[in-house]
Amino acid sequence: MTAADDPGAPAWLRDGASHVWLPYTQMQTASPPVAVTATEGVRLTLADGRQLVDGISSWWTACHGYNHPHIVAAVERQLKTMPHVMFGGIVHEQALTLAKRLAALLPDGLDRVFFSDSGSVAVEVAMKMAIQFSLNRGETGRNKFVAFRHGYHGDTLGTMSVCDPEGGMHALFKGCLLDQIVVDLPRTTGQRQDFDSLLKRRRGEIAGVIVEPLVQGAGGMKFHDAETLAFVAKAAARHDVLFIADEIMTGFGRTGRMFACEEAEAVPDIVCLSKALTGGTMGLAATIASRRVFEAFLSDRPEAALMHGPTYMANALACAAANASLDLFETEPRLAQVATIEEHLSAALEACRDMKDVKDVRVKGAIGVVELDPMRDLDWLRRRFVELGTWLRPFGNVIYTTPPFVVSPNDLATLTDAMIAAVGEWGRR
Repeated sequence: MTAADDPGAPAWLRDGASHVWLPYTQMQTASPPVAVTATEGVRLTLADGRQLVDGISSWWTACHGYNHPHIVAAVERQLKTMPHVMFGGIVHEQALTLAKRLAALLPDGLDRVFFSDSGSVAVEVAMKMAIQFSLNRGETGRNKFVAFRHGYHGDTLGTMSVCDPEGGMHALFKGCLLDQIVVDLPRTTGQRQDFDSLLKRRRGEIAGVIVEPLVQGAGGMKFHDAETLAFVAKAAARHDVLFIADEIMTGFGRTGRMFACEEAEAVPDIVCLSKALTGGTMGLAATIASRRVFEAFLSDRPEAALMHGPTYMANALACAAANASLDLFETEPRLAQVATIEEHLSAALEACRDMKDVKDVRVKGAIGVVELDPMRDLDWLRRRFVELGTWLRPFGNVIYTTPPFVVSPNDLATLTDAMIAAVGEWGRR
């Protein structure tokens, strides 16, 4: 039975479900979507009255939980004053305050903030910056990017080109995408020698190297260590290739530091932020460039300017939410909470390690992953987690949790207990 056919469903669900096209969903065969009517803290309230503990923070955005009163109050004040104004030739307090605060949080020199409205666009902007950086310096032909297998950087055509070309969700579009250089992360001595040689040999073609620092998210929740990340950053600098850090998933505490690059003491030339930037309130993204990158666009020539401008860039409501979110990082113990979550996930998920078809169990900050091999019955797993009172959405071959940082010990245990129970039941099917 579909949502549209369920006589007990609310009218808005029955009438509207047959008119939406859901993301990453085969609409002919997928189970009906879960209808949510309210959020509070770490819980989703469903149309039938049940509550689920949200274990993935609405795609890793709701780091402070839902409906935090400080963020709600900031958005309400801004809504009454100025919901939005174009950012072309006009500026406003919330955006300028946010830009200054982001620059202060990031390593010295990363101090020019370009706002957009989604993570994919933030990466697109970073790619345009990198290509035009070389052009503005009189270097033509540097229009390719080095990216990494299992990487994910967005769903728009440009960002798809720097995602994993084989196992990624974008393999279908391979013939339509820009040709990029995709390699393994250089973990071993041999791989590092090859990576360094690649940058040296093809420097004249390469505009930048892009990486998700420490955790490759939608490509399978793959982890790499700080030493590997530091090597990539240093190799890029050694060959005068821009280093782009896609911190859209990892930024704002998720890996245990405010930004994942901090663990490797790696300073990007360009960093991309989104997701948790507004605390899960509304869409906002930022591409932050170093002073060196920004100064390459300063010229008497109009064509040397960065020609990009999303209509809703620097939206005042979203910037107000982001400023309120940063307040909470300053006044509440978010990174300490992440450390507590990491400790629990590390201990609790060990129970899965010896279960049938479990390939790996790994934890980094507030990210817990159980990797399965092979994956089967994905739809059953998703339904089972709802039955267990949780919102967990496995994909590929991983079951994972990225809970809000404010999750209580009891709710966190509910999430890990559900993962352990479901993996055990799945293995016996």
